[in-house]
Amino acid sequence: MTGVRVEKRFRHPPERVFDAFLDPAHVGEWLYATPTGVMEHVRYEPRPGGVIELFERRGEDLAEHHGVFIEIDRPHRIVFETRYADDPSIIVTVTFRPAGDGCLVLLEHALPDEWAHFVEGASKGWTMILDGLARTVEASPTGDQS
Repeated sequence: MTGVRVEKRFRHPPERVFDAFLDPAHVGEWLYATPTGVMEHVRYEPRPGGVIELFERRGEDLAEHHGVFIEIDRPHRIVFETRYADDPSIIVTVTFRPAGDGCLVLLEHALPDEWAHFVEGASKGWTMILDGLARTVEASPTGDQS
């Protein structure tokens, strides 16, 4: 197995970022969202066994992301299975750790060895996604720590 590992620091406590990760009202703003895409369909059921569906229009293409939540351990860890279109499913583990006044989010994504060529692209994609989560957390009134 080949792995992708992305870390991001947040100025908010783990509970705040964890809850934002699971917020169905805002997930379409950051999860699998691209700067020029238009989210057309969001189904996000944050519970073990709950469905993840995000479909984004990217020009003429419809990028379909499907998944299911496997584990939710507030505010420490989220594990979900996800796949893009007809690609094989992958497991993603997101860990939330206290770090000073904020937290560190660690996202790990296991890939089969035959997908090793995809590691760089996956790392960039997950970095973009966590950056989007950070913008969403910052924009949320409940995310204001002042």
